[in-house]
Amino acid sequence: MKSFGHWLTSPWRRSTVAVAAGALPVLAFPAPSLWWCAYVALVPWIVLIRSAPTGKRAAYDGWCGGFGFMLAMHHWLLPNLHVFTFVIAALLGALWAPWGRLVRRCLAGTPSRGRIAVALLVLPSGWLAVELVRSWQGLGGPWGVLGASQWQVEPALRLASVGGVWLLSLLVVAVNVAVAVLVTVRASRVPAVAGLVATAAVTSAAWVWSPRPDVDGQARIAVVQPGVVAGPDRRFAQEERLTRELVGQDVDLIVWGESSVGYDLGARPDLARRIAALSRATGADILVNVDARRSDKPGIYKSSILVGPDGLTGDRYDKMRLVPFGEYIPARSLLGWATSVGEAAGEDRRKGSEQVVMDAGNGLRFGPMVCFETAFPDMTRHLTEDGADVLIGQSATSTFQHSWAPEQHASLAALRAAETGRPMVHATLTGVSAVYGASGQRIGPWLGTSASTSEVYEVPLADGVTPYVRFGDWTVQAALLILGVWGVAEGVRTVRFRRPSPEPRVPPARTVRESPARPGR
Repeated sequence: MKSFGHWLTSPWRRSTVAVAAGALPVLAFPAPSLWWCAYVALVPWIVLIRSAPTGKRAAYDGWCGGFGFMLAMHHWLLPNLHVFTFVIAALLGALWAPWGRLVRRCLAGTPSRGRIAVALLVLPSGWLAVELVRSWQGLGGPWGVLGASQWQVEPALRLASVGGVWLLSLLVVAVNVAVAVLVTVRASRVPAVAGLVATAAVTSAAWVWSPRPDVDGQARIAVVQPGVVAGPDRRFAQEERLTRELVGQDVDLIVWGESSVGYDLGARPDLARRIAALSRATGADILVNVDARRSDKPGIYKSSILVGPDGLTGDRYDKMRLVPFGEYIPARSLLGWATSVGEAAGEDRRKGSEQVVMDAGNGLRFGPMVCFETAFPDMTRHLTEDGADVLIGQSATSTFQHSWAPEQHASLAALRAAETGRPMVHATLTGVSAVYGASGQRIGPWLGTSASTSEVYEVPLADGVTPYVRFGDWTVQAALLILGVWGVAEGVRTVRFRRPSPEPRVPPARTVRESPARPGR
């Protein structure tokens, strides 16, 4: 152990270990999906940071680990963004530098039981603050939030209905901190064990007391996945053929994937008529997604458009949150060079202004989202508040067909369904397409990246309001409050420590005066 510690005295070796330690949590996400790994994957990183000789070195360890995590989580971008993938990972990884200093502040040396108890609250809150900042759409959105690794764990999905994916992240980090203390600080095992017991108690309480969705009826929703087809015309023809296979199957709604139509339907009424004919033949409205330059206003939009038996219904949702570099380049005047080193957007797409809930008939209301918008829990929460019975994500990960991206994307819908208590349909062009029930459980088969087919899903509909929909991101607010209180307490403590002690009071010296001469002397 001492020899390994001596080996780590080299800054470059230590940084390499930090990068590798930061990358470990990615094993908990699809495709490996070793969900249990998330509860110990941060331990090597935490142990390394707490051994940092200085606060500055701890910040470097945090940065390097954040770089490793971001690079591993988004490694499938390398064939498209090339060297710019490393730039993005380095920029986002810097968000963990303050967290590194925080870890050392709480756990360095031989921390007291009080410091351990504080660490079990402050360190998960600090991690959540990092996830909150990087979840901003301009920084890439909440892809790879640690709590999302628990998408297939039923107790975790129940917790998501209470506090969203944020609550899962908070508890997963708390378990990692407790395990790190058990491994390295034997004298402070009591608060660490107490933290593990508290986490188990919270999970059990949520399992028993959190409300379950009330299932009320069902809808037959079909997903059309054409597979890898070159060119918008051939893709449309394949989607048309697969949709005709649904004739006579009594479906309530048919969903095509993102960019399923490559032409503006206002400029191509012939395509609109062909889709309307499919709607008449199948007896169901068809939700398509148009990726094209609009004929009624300038710019390229990605739009979910509902087509009925009589043609365009007028329901349209324009994508609001665009993928940085994939669909637009932030600060193009400064970062436009990204187009020369990778497949970044040559022209910025335009944003929509508001979310939309559509009516598919027979009382079925659904809320569409496009591509990585399904990573944002606030979007599905707002659609649920607006009366959506079903959440729908239209996606296309064909650019990353042979990577972990399609499965990672499909898994997010399980969290969104559990958070809102509403079933969610994740429909893609080339896989993975998936459907989840109101508790986040999988319904029917996944359509993998090798499938070119149409599939009908019996989707149970649900009523009721989950605590997450009712109270929103209360977990994040609590974490920020914890950090604020801790920061104030640390500030007061620092001021007291630095304040010079008052000078001891010295009584004034008395001077001896000669008494006046007595008379007669």
